[in-house]
Amino acid sequence: MSSKLLKVPRRQIFAGLPSSPRAGGGASSPSSRETGSDVQERPLPSLPRLIPMSAVMSPKPVKSTHSVSSYSTKAGSTSSLTKINEKVRDDSRCSRNSLLRLLSHAQYAISADPAFWKVYEDCDLEEGDDWLHNPDPKRDVRRGTIFTLRGLVNLGCFVLTVVGLVGLFAGYPLFAWIFQKPESFMDGQGFGIGFTNATGQRPESFIGRTGLIDNDTPSDALTIQSFTNGETWELVFSDEFNTPGRSFYPGDDPYWEAVDLHYHQTGDLEWYDPQQVSTVDGSLRIWFNQTNPEFNHDLNFMGGMVQSWNKFCFTGGMVLASVSLPGSPTLSGLWPAVWTMGNLGRAGYGASLEGMWPYSAYDECDAGTLPNQTMPGDPTIPTNGDKRFEGRLSFLPGQRLSRCTCKDDTSHPGPKHDDGTWVGRSSPEIDIFEATVGPSGALVSQSGQFAPFDDGYLWDTNGATIYNASTCFLNNFHGGVFQESTSTLCLTDQTAYTQLASSSADRVFSTYGYEYKPGYEGSYISWINNGLMSWTLDASAVGANQMNGISSISQRGVSNEPMYIIMNLGMSPSFGRIDPNLLLPAHMDVDWIRVYQPSNAINVGCDPPEMPTLKYINDHFEAYNNPNLTIFRDFEFSKFPGNRLLGQCPNEE
Repeated sequence: MSSKLLKVPRRQIFAGLPSSPRAGGGASSPSSRETGSDVQERPLPSLPRLIPMSAVMSPKPVKSTHSVSSYSTKAGSTSSLTKINEKVRDDSRCSRNSLLRLLSHAQYAISADPAFWKVYEDCDLEEGDDWLHNPDPKRDVRRGTIFTLRGLVNLGCFVLTVVGLVGLFAGYPLFAWIFQKPESFMDGQGFGIGFTNATGQRPESFIGRTGLIDNDTPSDALTIQSFTNGETWELVFSDEFNTPGRSFYPGDDPYWEAVDLHYHQTGDLEWYDPQQVSTVDGSLRIWFNQTNPEFNHDLNFMGGMVQSWNKFCFTGGMVLASVSLPGSPTLSGLWPAVWTMGNLGRAGYGASLEGMWPYSAYDECDAGTLPNQTMPGDPTIPTNGDKRFEGRLSFLPGQRLSRCTCKDDTSHPGPKHDDGTWVGRSSPEIDIFEATVGPSGALVSQSGQFAPFDDGYLWDTNGATIYNASTCFLNNFHGGVFQESTSTLCLTDQTAYTQLASSSADRVFSTYGYEYKPGYEGSYISWINNGLMSWTLDASAVGANQMNGISSISQRGVSNEPMYIIMNLGMSPSFGRIDPNLLLPAHMDVDWIRVYQPSNAINVGCDPPEMPTLKYINDHFEAYNNPNLTIFRDFEFSKFPGNRLLGQCPNEE
């Protein structure tokens, strides 16, 4: 700003002052009195009637008592004016014209024109904030205190910052170390504090849920009637897959993980890649497509497999899945499946499965636990087996964790019987379904896999009950040198296929599952197809078998291991004919998956105290995390425990 903005008549600055005649005589005209030059030429009058410019420019009274603009004729101002007059008389640097020029800008605490700034110094005038810059130790001691609100707030913020940093870098790691072990949330069943899964992950940090039951599960699905006895069972786990775009790469989901491997055990033609699994349109989607082998591990196809291994497991109860199958009900070639396995074996990781799969609740010490199911020194080898291998019955390496394990062995996960022998442990398999296409239409195989084997793999069909012979029949495949299969084929909903739907809204889903009771006598597995019970396998169907005196075996049971869930979409000529007209890409959609159990038999978790798995898995970490290891005994420090029948327990002879 400049002084030209302050064109205020001189009469308003010095009210009531007599005017002096101009050169040439005559009274001064109003126009001549209003010029800035005239103000500068006029001699300084006495100051008692000085009116501040701020009072002229603003209708509000001036409240400041520390600036030039505050000078007034009120009481208390005369002493200041006297000081100014004395300063003008005593100091040649402080001229009357300087003061007049300064006062012409008196509405400002300090003039905008730098030319006026020196007037304050020359005339020794006070500015409005001078009192802030004049220290007075005595005054400051009397006035100051550190215990002010502002000081307390500053100190509090500092303390909170320090506490937060210490908690982040010291407290949190300690807390995580203490609670990383899967403590119990339900009768010690292997879920950690805050509903973490068996690997310590919290669900709400991934998919916005706080427990095993999905918040999107409808209220009418919180209970269900048992298919076998009509009892009301409780929902203990559910996933509705409504959150779009979920990732199932390792560590991305609390309950599921997609594998990244070639499933060579069944001669598959695809590579399982995590990018093939996500959630779309309110369902879990697994894609299958043909791709360039140069970028796909030299394989022409890419599929997906997702599993809850070591994250969510259950023992006993019912598992149900609502599925729209891939492709068409008239073209074979795809291998979609939803199935379960015991947590001590990880699907796709060969080393973890050797000597564990498909043994099912086998808890005896006899030939059934031995390699090839043959007693040592016995010249007779069972030959009523797989015709592809000269009738050999079994190529299994023996049950790795059997009741024959040396009593002083430290690697067996336990538990022990009262006589000090170990409980036989394994990784059984129960298939909810494996879908195929036959001459009569789309079929699902619903089966259980068992070892050791019956003579000729012929289990006792008297222990099987088929509820609708017009839609279900026993499978002609009974097994081979690596498994014995109890299987039934059932026609399924011919409309519940994804390629038949014109849009996601038109998809048809069918409900599959099984209900089971673990153990031996009175135990069973009942399968569900298209929402109805299809068939039941009683434990008596896989009872003891004397094998005509050759390699006799004892009772096998319905799995008592904690079971995890697997969903996959692959392709293998070992499963069925691949139709050249098969349309790719294809995908399988899973609308939801739910697990129910009796209220008096809730048993969820992958490390239950009666069937622990966690320590054994951690002790053999490589076998469960390296899919390139195909044989358990092939890597350092790992071997089968000693077997009493093979003379490998010197302390027990």
